[in-house]
Formats: sequence, C-alpha cells, structure tokens
Amino acid sequence: MNSFKAALLGGALALGLAFPAAAQSASDLGKTLTPFGAEKAANKDGSIPEWTGGITKPPAGYKPGEHHVDPFAGDKVLFTITAKNMDQYADKLTEGQKALLKTYPETYKINVYPSHRSASAPQRIYDATIANASRAKLAAGGNGVEGAQEGIPFPIPKEGVEAVWNHVLRWRGVNVQRKVGQANPQADGSYTMITIDERVKYLYNQPGGNPGSNTSLYFLQEVVAPARLAGEILLVHDTINQVAEARNAWTYNPGQRRVRRAPNVAYDNPGTAADGLRTSDQLDMYNGSPDRYTWKLVGKKEMYVPYNSYKLHSNSLKYDDIVKPKHINQDLARYELHRVWVVEGDLKPGTSHIYAKRRFYIDEDSWQILAADQYDGRGQMWRVGESHGINYYDVPVYTSTLDAIYDLQSGRYTAIGFDNQEPMYKFDQELTAADFSPDSLRRAGVR
Repeated sequence: MNSFKAALLGGALALGLAFPAAAQSASDLGKTLTPFGAEKAANKDGSIPEWTGGITKPPAGYKPGEHHVDPFAGDKVLFTITAKNMDQYADKLTEGQKALLKTYPETYKINVYPSHRSASAPQRIYDATIANASRAKLAAGGNGVEGAQEGIPFPIPKEGVEAVWNHVLRWRGVNVQRKVGQANPQADGSYTMITIDERVKYLYNQPGGNPGSNTSLYFLQEVVAPARLAGEILLVHDTINQVAEARNAWTYNPGQRRVRRAPNVAYDNPGTAADGLRTSDQLDMYNGSPDRYTWKLVGKKEMYVPYNSYKLHSNSLKYDDIVKPKHINQDLARYELHRVWVVEGDLKPGTSHIYAKRRFYIDEDSWQILAADQYDGRGQMWRVGESHGINYYDVPVYTSTLDAIYDLQSGRYTAIGFDNQEPMYKFDQELTAADFSPDSLRRAGVR
C-alpha cells in the first residue's frame, strides 16, 4: 500500500469512517447497490434496514393535494441524545450537532427513532442514473458535468466534487411550485413569518434531460408577505458549469418598479430575506458552482441525521409550535441512523468566501445533503445546517420539508420551508421557458 493510500485509510479509521468492502462498478447498480449507488444491504446489526425500494405508493388515508400522511406515526423514540450523554453517541454525531448540544445544553436534543429507508424515485430516473454511471464525466477542474442527463450523474463517486454534483443535480421533480414560510427569529424567539412563492423548472431532470445546454434549471422566487417585503422577485437561470458561463439572475424591486441584472446572486452573497443568516449558496443546503473549494471524499459513515420528518411537515402544527428561541422545537424533529457520504471542502487559495471550510453529510439513498458544517477563517464552527426531509410519495421524491441554518456566533437561526399552513408542494405544474423570462418578471411585478 502506498503512503497516500495508507494516510487516507488511517485518517478514515480515526474518524470512524467506512468504505465499501470492495470496489464497486456500474454493473453493481440495481444489484448489490441501489440504482442510486447506495448499499442495498442492511448494516451489521440491522439498525439500518435493507433498501427494498423505498416508499412506492402512498399510505392509506392519503388524498392527492393534501398534506402527507405520516407512514411512521406509530414509531416511538428509541432514545434521546442530550449534552449530558452525547459522549456515548459521539461517533455517530456530526461536528455541528456536537456544537449545538454544547451551545444549547438545556434545550437542543436529538430524538432518535427507528430507521426507514423511505427514499424512492421514478423508474426513468433510476434508468438514467445507471446509464450515467458509464457516460458521465467531470468538466475541466470539476467545474461542470458532461455526458449526464436526468438522473444522478455519479452514483459511484470517486471524488468529493462528484458527490457534491450528485446533490446539486439530484432528482427533485420537473415542474415544481411551493408556497412556504421563512423565519429569522431573534434570540428571544420573536419572529415575523416571511411567505415566499417559488417556481422551479428542473431542465436537467425533465424527460430526455437538457442535452447540449449548460442550463440546469429555471428558478423564480417572489416574496408575498409581509407587506414591507412583498413584491421582491428573483429570477435565476442556473448553469451547470458556472466558470464557463456564469449564473444568470435578475431581480424586480417593487419600489423602483424595475428589473435589474443581479450578477451577485451566488456564492457567499446574502440569501433572500434571510437577515444575513445564510449565504446564497446555502439555499437547499448547497447550490451552484463548487469551483471555489477543493472537495475531498472522506468516506461513508453511519450517523444520526434528520430523516422522515413528517411530524414537522404536519398541517396540525402552527408555526409558533415549531419556531423557538435558538433553534426549532426539537420535540418535533426526527432523527434516524443512516449511512451518509462525508465530503469536506477547503477554500482554494486565491479565492474568497466567508466559509473557509465546509463539511457535508450526504444521504446515500437520495443524495440530499442532510447536515452541513460551516467554519470561519479561524477554523471555528460558525453555522450548522440541518435538512429535515420526507418522501413526497405522490411523486415520488425524497427532499426537504424544512431547512434550518444555525448561527452559533449570533445565537440566531434562519429556517425555510414552513408549509404547515400553506397549500402543498405542487409537482405537476405546467411551466414553460417563457414563464422564466425577464419579461415575465416585469409582468409579475405589475400585477
């Protein structure tokens, strides 16, 4: 074994990380591996079950268009991790979770439930993913993806940047609309709910993909409440290789009644209406170009992560039930033991970003980033992200229902995705390219 491999293996063992027992290939997809490249088998003690296809049909009692019935409502908490007993579970906690437990020892806790591998996707996405395994490749410098369409580009990742691309281009539907809330509570828990209407056309994921084009999606985001912010609109045409072709963005300001180019809607510029508590590239835990970081595929690990968060998604809750000082109501959050890919990003010399280091914990079954640690230039933990997802089994797709970003330095947080009192996610919208033109932005602004 050469010195590089020995050092890599030694570091992985020190972190408690695991690698597949044998090299995997495209021929293993759909056999020992799921179509998305996850290990199909259960773990050694069965605490992570075998993947048998995820949720393939809605549970009894679900009616299309309504909030999703919790298929695991009968599950009981197995145990609770607190600041007092966290050392007992330290090898399965993210560094961000440890920081939250230490920072908020009286209130932050992790309720662990039985694990369910509920993630699923349409057969065409599985078929495209298996095909991508032998045709997709990284563009120069890892700044883009070539040869892939529709599905996960790199189901058997060999580099950290490939795993990041799997998250960025993962299956999330095609024509999607959601009306959700975003809250930026003060330290005492007081907040004003900001209501946002979002429409997305995922060109990469549409049948046949978007061959010959560098555009991966169209994104339109309008703030509809409160009145002081209402009418602000953001339009984005997102590109895959943003080094070759920058992300195109426009904004509409209701006070000026003008559409303007917005070249800075990327990287570490402030996120929309987030009170400076997250960056543009933290929407959806991470989005956009990976070019400012050197990414390392650290390994795979069993960890307690947010999963199957149907309770947080419930329409029986009011927003006040969820929004609390310092962090969301952890009595409503659900954590399970799952295998995740651990990926670390170090800021490249000569580039700039407020986060000098990032660590992602990516679900092996869906390629959703479930947790994220962000460090400042001093090497101190700054912001911790948690993505609480569900299987929207009417599609099906496993994606977030609520994302929270905790700022440990200010004692505040921002959370987006509140849909408890809003109409459900719509995955069957009729959206065309014309709906995402700058002219449509002008028309929307004068309605």
